[in-house]
Amino acid sequence: MSDTSRTCPHCGSRLRKWRVPDEATWDEKFFYVCFDDGCSYYKSGWDWMKQQYNQQASYRYAVNPTNDAELMIPVWSETATREMIEDDAEGEEEE
Repeated sequence: MSDTSRTCPHCGSRLRKWRVPDEATWDEKFFYVCFDDGCSYYKSGWDWMKQQYNQQASYRYAVNPTNDAELMIPVWSETATREMIEDDAEGEEEE
């Protein structure tokens, strides 16, 4: 992964280091995820998931740091999976 900070291409927010759940099928230990509730990708996901799958859910933009692949993390509420955030926004220095 490069040393430059990652930002969401949909809203410009810094991505947060997010721990991949143990029961997930991904091999990685963490991804970088956008947790901005104002992000257009997240906001439009609610309608898309309802229209496509008749589900009350959305998704958040994410990046796999192992291969820089972009992906979506499904969520069922604004607070879903926030407990798995491991640090401050990537690139922000602690004071």
